[in-house]
Amino acid sequence: MDKPKNQVVTEKSIRLLQQNQYTFKVDSKLTKTEMKSWIEGFFDVEVEGINSSRIGNRSRKRKNKLNINFTSQKKMIVKLKKNYFIPLFLN
Repeated sequence: MDKPKNQVVTEKSIRLLQQNQYTFKVDSKLTKTEMKSWIEGFFDVEVEGINSSRIGNRSRKRKNKLNINFTSQKKMIVKLKKNYFIPLFLN
């Protein structure tokens, strides 16, 4: 099982940092409970809740009419309890 792949840095994810929420791209097979236990163990924080969403498959057509399929991805937004933070992110 892969752990979180990387952090997501977008305008929305930066705004969510002010609300103590952190956004990660993760393996599509990772569950919320696995993510919660990994975050709590690795960063030594307490998780209040997790929201997950799938970024669906996309396909592109080229001039030679070949379809290129992109694999589905998953992102999770982790909300930490008050007075906890992840030091890798800027607050």
